[in-house]
Amino acid sequence: MLAVVKTPHTNFTVSGDIPENILNILKTQYKKHLILEDEKDEYVEVSTMDWYKKAEKRQTPAKTLRFYRTLNKLTQAQLAEKIGTTKQFISNMETGQKPISRKTAYLLSEIFDIDAGRFV
Repeated sequence: MLAVVKTPHTNFTVSGDIPENILNILKTQYKKHLILEDEKDEYVEVSTMDWYKKAEKRQTPAKTLRFYRTLNKLTQAQLAEKIGTTKQFISNMETGQKPISRKTAYLLSEIFDIDAGRFV
């Protein structure tokens, strides 16, 4: 719970488990200027949430490759040149027709500055 009192010459904040008798005094003395907020928001690890788990299942190495390539404003040809392969091979990896090898995943992780495991 958070209690805030703001009057022209008075400004104070009380937070935490506020005893009922203190709340009653504040309500009596500062009824027009009292703001009560309930602080019951809980923070939850995002990886435990259902929507995140579903999104994670939909994410594939191929989609990850395309996402980071476009995020970095690289064409398939430019990325192919950086890792020493062909544009067609990049296209095949992005469509899932060719798997991304560990060696290629490592090269991509260096280029995009992310963990290589995202591409495997």
